[in-house]
Amino acid sequence: MTPAAIFNSVFNVLYWGIFILLMARMLLSWTNFGGYELRAWVYRLTEPLLRPIRNVLPQSGGMDFSPMVLMFGLIFLRRILGGLLF
Repeated sequence: MTPAAIFNSVFNVLYWGIFILLMARMLLSWTNFGGYELRAWVYRLTEPLLRPIRNVLPQSGGMDFSPMVLMFGLIFLRRILGGLLF
């Protein structure tokens, strides 16, 4: 395997892991599904990624757009890196 292929594989695993965690966080925030431990675990893993974005975004009246901004950023980064590597 080439270094570019290894990097691409690692990046894809991280990308999909973060994507799934963000989706879980959004679903858990909309419902009462899941116990406290699951919710706390997902929030602990995603909060370090979302807090810097939340600090930059203006207040939006109770709506948190930071997960959406992070998802778009990841998609953009994936397209840029995919174009550079392959």
